[in-house]
Amino acid sequence: MEEDLEAHDPKAVDAKEEVSSAPERSSLQQEISSSNEAEGGFSASCLTTAELQQHWRAVKREFRSVKLLFDIPTARIIDQTFTKYVVYQVVVIRSGSYDCERVAIERRYSDFLHLHQELLLDFSAEMEDIVMPRKKIRGNFSEENIAERRVALRDYLTQLYSLRCVRKSQAFLKFFTHKELKPAYDLLRGGRFSRALEGLQKVLVLQEKLSSHNPTLVVPTLCAILVCQRDLEDFDAAFQTGRRALPTVRRYELQQYQGPLLEALVDLGYSLGLPVAQLQDELTRMQDSPNGQVSEMTLKELVVQEFV
Repeated sequence: MEEDLEAHDPKAVDAKEEVSSAPERSSLQQEISSSNEAEGGFSASCLTTAELQQHWRAVKREFRSVKLLFDIPTARIIDQTFTKYVVYQVVVIRSGSYDCERVAIERRYSDFLHLHQELLLDFSAEMEDIVMPRKKIRGNFSEENIAERRVALRDYLTQLYSLRCVRKSQAFLKFFTHKELKPAYDLLRGGRFSRALEGLQKVLVLQEKLSSHNPTLVVPTLCAILVCQRDLEDFDAAFQTGRRALPTVRRYELQQYQGPLLEALVDLGYSLGLPVAQLQDELTRMQDSPNGQVSEMTLKELVVQEFV
């Protein structure tokens, strides 16, 4: 049985996707520019230099080797009145250079078990050689057993990530982000924007590391961050967040977000006294296009629908 194991290093996994050469990038740029102009989409000429740089970074990420390390440096025992369990601190580290953006999440053994069972529903054949670390009958709270399980769970995550089908699955990404995203959106809907922003920014770091195969996965989070920053009257940060999301929205034609995002950027640009004529023209073209499907919701209305 052929396995999709793509690395021999138990801690660092290489997706082994080739980096495109400079001539290939130039050719790809011409193709994308001409095809989008022909289809009535965006062209390279309507992007600023910063947006073009961000756009091509996103393109190159799809071909670049992906190397991540998983670590579980600590664990702690939660001892409540009617329950006692261990939570493990999980850290995802981008290898190859110093990773200054390290955030930690906490997961129980039951979270790992749920992930394993969910993945088996779709990838049982691919995962036949991956063993989920088991609980012991006794001594689960001893320092020695907790230390052993930290190492075992770390290696388990590395083995999962070595399978292309698993690391691209929704279940795998959800394991690292869902427990933080849901309360963040609840806080946003409740108007507690500072705390919501803190949670969303933490999740964004993880999403950017884990979803390089699909840049669109970070767009909802970026839009939610923009909404929080705008309502906290940090207009400059909100504008920069929106410009960060816009190239991906354009490139993948995420029409659900494109209209509301452009409207938000135009309003923010006017508030900041920035030139937004190109953004306004793009929004007008979308609204006037007979084939365009512009969302009638504001960006905030679109965002608050997440995790309802």
